[in-house]
Amino acid sequence: MLVREILGQKGHAVFSCHPDDTLADVVASLMQRNCGSLVVLDGDELAGIITERDILRSCAETRGPLDFVQVSERMTCDPITARLDDEVEGVMGVMTERRIRHLPVIENGRLCGMISIGDVVKAQHNELCQENHYLKTYILS
Repeated sequence: MLVREILGQKGHAVFSCHPDDTLADVVASLMQRNCGSLVVLDGDELAGIITERDILRSCAETRGPLDFVQVSERMTCDPITARLDDEVEGVMGVMTERRIRHLPVIENGRLCGMISIGDVVKAQHNELCQENHYLKTYILS
């Protein structure tokens, strides 16, 4: 299975913010959208990613209000990305090894989607269930 198939099922919508936004803005956006990360876009360019974990680290280090901390100060610059033609198994390995829960998908230098570890696990589960069904059907026939 390919990353393109996951995006084909879940869609290509990506939630984003700007490097000049504050962490308070990001928290509000994460809560409103019920998600765990935002890609950071500077114009149309992927500048980074900001996650719940980045916000927690900022809280632990600054112990102050998030209204005065900019995304650019706490985001992960140059995030690991996936491509549409990447195998889901390989992506799952990278996400597990690097402890990444959200992965921007880039094709031809442009952001075209975002997948989560939950999306990857769901895709793998569905594929295994389908394979299991076909094997049982073959054995019983």
